[in-house]
Amino acid sequence: MADLPNDIDPVESQEWQEAVEDVIQRDGADRAHFLLDKAVQQARAAGAKLPFSATTPYQNTISTDDEVEMPGDTDMEWRIRTINRWNAMATVVRRNKESSEYGGHIASFASSAALYDIGLNHFWRSKSAIHGGDLVFFQGHVIPGIYARSFMEGRLSEEQLENFRSEVAGGGLSSYPHPWLMPDYWQFPTVSMGLGPLMAIYQARFMKYMHNRGQIDMADRKVWCFLGDGEMDEPESLGAIHLAAREGLDNLIFVVNCNLQRLDGPVRGNSKIVQELEGNFRGSGWDVIKLLWGKGWDELLEKDTSGKLRQLMEETVDGDYQTFKSKDGAYIREHFFGKYPETAELVKDWSDDQIWALRRGGHDPKKVYNAFKRATEAKGQPTVLLVKTVKGYGMGSAGEGQNTTHQQKKMAEDQLKAMRDRFQIPVTDEELKEKVPFVTLNNAQKAYLADRRKELGGEFPKRFTGAPALEIPELEKFKAQLESTGEREISTTMAFVRILTTLLRDKKIGKNIVPIVPDESRTFGMEGLFRSVGIYNPKGQQYTPEDAEQMMYYKESESGQVLQEGINEAGAMADWIAAATSYSNHGVPMIPFFIYYSMFGFQRIGDLAWAAGDSRARGFMLGGTAGRTTLNGEGLQHEDGHSHILAGTIPNCISYDPTFSYEVAVIVQHGMKRMYQDQEDVFFYLTLMNENYSHPDMPMGAEEGIIKGLYRFQKTAKPAKKHVNLMGSGTILVQAIKAAEMLKEDFGVTSDIWSATSLNELARDCQDVARHNRLNPLAEQKTSYVAQQFANAKGPIIAATDYMKNYAEQIRTCVPNRYTVLGTDGFGRSDSRVNLRRFFEVDANHIAAAAMVDLFREGVVSEKDLKAALAKYDIDGEKPNPRLV
Repeated sequence: MADLPNDIDPVESQEWQEAVEDVIQRDGADRAHFLLDKAVQQARAAGAKLPFSATTPYQNTISTDDEVEMPGDTDMEWRIRTINRWNAMATVVRRNKESSEYGGHIASFASSAALYDIGLNHFWRSKSAIHGGDLVFFQGHVIPGIYARSFMEGRLSEEQLENFRSEVAGGGLSSYPHPWLMPDYWQFPTVSMGLGPLMAIYQARFMKYMHNRGQIDMADRKVWCFLGDGEMDEPESLGAIHLAAREGLDNLIFVVNCNLQRLDGPVRGNSKIVQELEGNFRGSGWDVIKLLWGKGWDELLEKDTSGKLRQLMEETVDGDYQTFKSKDGAYIREHFFGKYPETAELVKDWSDDQIWALRRGGHDPKKVYNAFKRATEAKGQPTVLLVKTVKGYGMGSAGEGQNTTHQQKKMAEDQLKAMRDRFQIPVTDEELKEKVPFVTLNNAQKAYLADRRKELGGEFPKRFTGAPALEIPELEKFKAQLESTGEREISTTMAFVRILTTLLRDKKIGKNIVPIVPDESRTFGMEGLFRSVGIYNPKGQQYTPEDAEQMMYYKESESGQVLQEGINEAGAMADWIAAATSYSNHGVPMIPFFIYYSMFGFQRIGDLAWAAGDSRARGFMLGGTAGRTTLNGEGLQHEDGHSHILAGTIPNCISYDPTFSYEVAVIVQHGMKRMYQDQEDVFFYLTLMNENYSHPDMPMGAEEGIIKGLYRFQKTAKPAKKHVNLMGSGTILVQAIKAAEMLKEDFGVTSDIWSATSLNELARDCQDVARHNRLNPLAEQKTSYVAQQFANAKGPIIAATDYMKNYAEQIRTCVPNRYTVLGTDGFGRSDSRVNLRRFFEVDANHIAAAAMVDLFREGVVSEKDLKAALAKYDIDGEKPNPRLV
């Protein structure tokens, strides 16, 4: 930025400054802001190159004149808060006295105890008959403090605190917020840092979506998200803040605990994280409230007539601020206030203890209350609170403001005594020698907490599961998808779109369907939904779309049903999680269908998919254009050959690779029944293909096998001596069908054809049966579903899929026959489907040749026939391994 010109008229400049000061005195800072903003706009319109600043001075946003008194009994709350601090510390220290294996964190809650105390006492409403409840994303590392609070309220027992991070035997408490492990307590998983803020934004957005579509009355409900300043370096933390501003999510509040430290050291040692974050959020359109200084600083700032204290606050970097709080009052006097004579003069009559007692804003309950209150009153934009605290506040020499504080799990006896004395905890020296005792509240304190929570609707945090079941249509509803397409060729993607259209038209659950697409609706043939149900936009459609005269024009609507997220898989997945947990967060079960390029699913957003499992999400994820050889032209970074393997790592993800439209219909209908009628906490992943082929009628009685993962699609009436079983899924099953025809025509080999709709589900069944038999060797031994199906199968089994060999290899131990697996290991590449399947060795030729090899090894075909088959099917034994090419 160029230097500003010299002041050519100091008198005029002084008059302007005095005029601004007069406006502030008469009408307040907001009026001065308004007038100056108008002046700046006029100057810029005239061509003036005014400097831009996304930051404000390093001071509290809310002036002391604008503060209101905090309700409640502040002395009582201080007493309870100090006990909460102690019990949070004791939870970790006691556990680690038993064994350092348990871990845990003390310092994060120590820095933010006042924030959570004020929120729980005055702001966070629980779901009740008259209120939908607030949603709070707790920072993962503060959890001992939240448990300690619930212990004081009588929600958790001392035994549970003693079993912190010891859950195997039951009755323990999870390390972090895990709805899967504590389904009646935690609302959201947050400790995979960065996912909390991303999910919070989309939860707030989905709440507005539900409100605008008439599904809920959101009233004044808020979504709160607590973050660490170090966590803001995660790309996901800031990645969607523009959406929150663009859609005016005034129901969203971020609270960033700026204790200036991350896990190993300063967040921004050479600069200021508060100022950096202010610029990011203000530039994106958020309201920013900075809470930096406690009330002790107000007196000094009022006396700062020279402006040197404000200057000093501005120019001191975070690394120094951290150092100050790791020392003492004398050090701060010398190295902070002593920098300028004017600032030294401000504290010349202060003792070192008085200087040390100066608090940062996040430790001042009244200022925290005012910041929270201002945030809840926001209109038209989201709010972020940047709250300055001290990491390890109250821990003294055990870690207050020290680089090592995050790893602190234990405290020595003298350190415990110092913390006890600082916070006046009613614990004796003798008790400390034996163990670090938990402190219970007296009757008055218990009554106070009970009254606070009663006024706010009840217990918090608390997860609700009382959503009503939905009436799911019977399979006959999808009659068109259960019947043959005749000579017409369609893809499973097209079949799914027809199923989705049927569901959207259903009078009972149509309004509960949430179609979600990143930016590929036309790729998946879903553009018809634009006009029929509309794309959600809280501002409606304020323009005339280019294709307005077409049947399927791009239609946005305030009550639109489709969530179209642009080129944003992570955002779309966060949207899906919000919809998939709506049954708990809003008491209204929604059925989300998130369709995307399968390669951009579990590989790209795997951490969110895992969080969805932890969240007990219910819904459908659909990996479109799936398979290594199906999406033929897009190449290495688009061709998915491993999403089912990744999906199988999530325990409550049920995955399928269907081939025919009737399989898709059966799976979707079954999934809806499990999730929304039986209310089971699972979610479904289906892979869909863009390859067209004809689809047959559903074989009679195939439903059970489709759901379990395997059924005989085609049975040979009279098997020949040379007989094989060809098994496949997705489009490669079509290749297996073709291979069966080739084997019959060329060598008289008959085949049974098996559709393996879910090798993951088959593998889980195999493993469960093996476990049962291992643990119960003297009981009647169980038989896996795979072994049951192949019990009377004649000949070898050849399995071929469009995925890595590991996908089908999972069931090898349960297959009673000779078993050969073909798959698509290696990087994808661009070419025709014919060439790709030839390259990856999963085409009909390779399937047929593999069958002949197995028949030869079983002594059923001669060497002459085998050589003829290898020649006819053009099998090259010297061909490079596709996994290595």
